[in-house]
Amino acid sequence: MSQEKLKETLNLEKVTELTGNLVKIYSPYFQENDVLEYAHDWLKTRGLDPAYHRFHEKKVTNYKGVNVIGRLKGNSEGPLILLNGHLDTVEICEGWTRDPLGAQVENGKLYGVGSLDMKSGCAAIMLAVEAFMNTTDHFNGEILYTLVSDEEGPYGLGTDALLLDGITDYVDAAIVTEPSGSFAGLPFPCLCLGARGGWNYTVTFHGKSAHAANPEKGIDAVEDAAKVLLELKQSPLRQDDKLGKGSIAAIEIKGGGAACSVPDKASFTIFRHTVPGETLGYLRQEVEAAVQRAGIRSQWHMKFRDAPHPENGGYHPYLISESNPYTKTLKRCIVEETGKPAVISYFPSIGDFNYLGSRAKVPTYVFGPQGGNFHAPDEYVELDTIVKTAEIITRYLKDLLTPMP
Repeated sequence: MSQEKLKETLNLEKVTELTGNLVKIYSPYFQENDVLEYAHDWLKTRGLDPAYHRFHEKKVTNYKGVNVIGRLKGNSEGPLILLNGHLDTVEICEGWTRDPLGAQVENGKLYGVGSLDMKSGCAAIMLAVEAFMNTTDHFNGEILYTLVSDEEGPYGLGTDALLLDGITDYVDAAIVTEPSGSFAGLPFPCLCLGARGGWNYTVTFHGKSAHAANPEKGIDAVEDAAKVLLELKQSPLRQDDKLGKGSIAAIEIKGGGAACSVPDKASFTIFRHTVPGETLGYLRQEVEAAVQRAGIRSQWHMKFRDAPHPENGGYHPYLISESNPYTKTLKRCIVEETGKPAVISYFPSIGDFNYLGSRAKVPTYVFGPQGGNFHAPDEYVELDTIVKTAEIITRYLKDLLTPMP
């Protein structure tokens, strides 16, 4: 590896410039076109052969989206390695003490919405691919990079479209540069070998209205919903050796509101993080058991959220073995670039990596820069960890794709 050429591409100045330029572009999900155009043009000017991948989700969102993808093909057969990241962000929340689109740098940290989650990870991918091409004369196999839209939205439509259109077919291993350590609450370098799953469902209750002066003549749907919710929160959760336990979070409650009437309808919505074995059937049985324990009189039904198609109604959990050859190579590259072993963990929430790890059945590693305050005011990324992430990815590509002399 030419260290001089490598430093020309992977250095703090270039990392700060690229990450800052990405952060300055307002790009909440469903409004990502400007940032994707910037990334496309940046890659094109460096001869990295990007293309727009366009898709249209018609059933639920009517969203016309776009991803930026590119393929770098080697001289002979070899592994196909996918690098994936999302360029959309959440909306700007209240409470910022800095300009959320200002990309302010202070004490080695760059602040801005999406700086950690995950424009810095996308910058690491872009710079790593450029560094690989600048320092590699011949290689085998293929690199597929995908900078996608709508990861933060309800269905992960960008990466979903990659799967539906066959773009990820035949991938051998993938890295998603989400902020692995920050989500896991662990120091850099943190390597996640899997993730919990997650599903969204609503339980609706139908009671009987009555005057509030005579509540015994009615069936209070709000009261029954509350009873079931409290029982549901006490449900025993499966324990996985790697992923730990799932979780049950009530994210919305509706019902009542009339001035002087017993409410005849109520509902609550749950986001249920899952571990292996907690299938959709298991979740239904879990709710049924809570209803039985609550002893309610209301009629009720449970419904998983509407989705564009069955495979993206939620996210399945997945795991990768530490003995997998791609795992061993990535762990070795982390040691070689940082001088210390990776902290092994498992991602506590959901993302595009679930689609790749469970639906595409690709060994999908979550590994990215460090920072804090993701989805919160004053989000920031530590700039030196972006450099290190890009260096590790570059070495990983070289170890896998460069023929031995």
